[in-house]
Amino acid sequence: MLADLPKARNPLVLRYHRLLEAFSKSDDERDFYFDRVEGFLLFIDIDREEEQLIDAENELKNSPDRFCMVPKLSFYETKKFMEGFVNEKVYDIDTKEKLLDIISGKEAREGFLEFIYDHLTELDKWQQYYHERSRVRIIETLRDWNVIFVFEEDLELPKQVVEKVKEHTFDARVSKDVAQARDVLEGKAKTYYSSEALNPRPKRGRPPKQQAKIEVEPQLTDDIYTTVPPRLRPFLFAPEYTSNAATFSSKFDSEEQLLASLKGSVKVKVDSKLEILSQRLESLRHLSTKLKDFGAVESEYDKKMQSSITAGLEADQEKETPKLSKLIKGVLPKKKDLAPKKDLKERIEEKKKKGVKKVTQIKYNSQKKE
Repeated sequence: MLADLPKARNPLVLRYHRLLEAFSKSDDERDFYFDRVEGFLLFIDIDREEEQLIDAENELKNSPDRFCMVPKLSFYETKKFMEGFVNEKVYDIDTKEKLLDIISGKEAREGFLEFIYDHLTELDKWQQYYHERSRVRIIETLRDWNVIFVFEEDLELPKQVVEKVKEHTFDARVSKDVAQARDVLEGKAKTYYSSEALNPRPKRGRPPKQQAKIEVEPQLTDDIYTTVPPRLRPFLFAPEYTSNAATFSSKFDSEEQLLASLKGSVKVKVDSKLEILSQRLESLRHLSTKLKDFGAVESEYDKKMQSSITAGLEADQEKETPKLSKLIKGVLPKKKDLAPKKDLKERIEEKKKKGVKKVTQIKYNSQKKE
C-alpha cells in the first residue's frame, strides 16, 4: 500500500529525457512502470530469466497503487503525431503530399522517419515538434497520477544542492540550503499544473533576434533511490543522457540503429544545421553555374550574330550591283568619253581657222518706243 511507504517532503526530481524515452518505447512488447514514491522507472525486459520475471510480476501486483504502467503509444496517437506535424510545420506542397501518402500506407511510422531523415530541412522541425508534443503528453499523464514533480533539466539550482535534496527527500529536518531549494522546487512544480503547461502559447510582442543555438549538455545529478524493492532492482531503467533519446521508431532502440537501417546503408550522423547550410550553398552554386552558362550562351549567340552580319555585308559588297542601281544606269544618259586634252597652241590655231563669229544686230521699232 502507498500509505505504508514514506512520503516525499519535496516534489520529485524527474529526468524528462528518461520519461520521453520510456513513453516513446512503450508498446505491446515492452512494459515500463513509474514509481510514485521516488520517481524511478522500471523496464520489464522479457529477455530476463523466468524466475526474475515472476518475482517482478508478483511485486507489481502487490503494489498496484505505487507503480503505474506507462501508457502505450497507440496507432491512432502515432498517426495523430505525424499528421499534426505535416499540417502544422510542413509548408512545401509536394513534401506535404508525399508525407500524407506515406502516413496512409503500410509501415507508416518507419517510412515517415526514413523520409524525414533524408530531408534535413524537415528533420529539425520534426524533432522540435515531437519533443513539444511529447512533453505535453508526459505532463498530462503525471498530473493524472497526482504526482508532484519537477524536471531536472528545467532547474537552475547547483548540482550539489539538487543532490542534497535527493538525499533528504524523506527527511523532515534538513539544512537551510536544502529548505530553500525545496521552496524553489515547490514554486517550479506549480508551473506544471498550470493551464499553459498543457497548452503552450507563443509569447506576444516582437520576436527575439535569431541567434545560433548552442546545445549544452545539462549537468545532471547522480541517481539516489532508497526504496527500490530488491526484486525490482534488475529492472531499474536508468539510461544515460542523450540529446536525441527518442527516435519515434517502433523497431530500433537508438537513433544510431535507425540511421544505420535507412536505405540499407550506414549513415554518419552530422550536425543537421551544417548539413542544411551546405545544401543551400550547393543550390546557390548550382544556380550561379546556370547563370554563367546562360551568359556564355548569350555571348556566343551575340558573336554568331555579329559574324553573320559582317559576312552578309561583305557578301553584298562582293555581289553584283543591285537591280535598282542597274535600272538607274539604264535610264540616265551615259557620260561622254572625254577626249584627251590638247595643247594650248593647237587650240589657239583652231580658233583662228574658224574666224571671228558674227553676231546679228538687234533692231528696235521706233514707233513702239514713242
